[in-house]
Amino acid sequence: MYRICNTLPGMKSATLPAVRIEASLREEIEQALNAGESLSAFVEASVRESLRRRVEQSEFIRRGIASIDAARKSGKSISADTAVRRLEDRLAKARTAQARKRGAAE
Repeated sequence: MYRICNTLPGMKSATLPAVRIEASLREEIEQALNAGESLSAFVEASVRESLRRRVEQSEFIRRGIASIDAARKSGKSISADTAVRRLEDRLAKARTAQARKRGAAE
């Protein structure tokens, strides 16, 4: 007689390698754990967050490079100096407008 076990979906079936750390770091981590949180849960959450950040960073860089390539191909790009100068002009105008609002309110 064979039985198919259907109680395991979603269960964790892989492990991460053990990591050697200084005792003081482990103590800091244990002190930072939330009530009821295990060290294993903390490590898993940390690994997931780090992975998510790396994936997002890689995607951000990929999109940036694609945007640079598209701008160069279209010929509709501006120099960094021009972009910074335009941003500084916008900032100066915004500060002037804000100063006028403060002056009118007083």
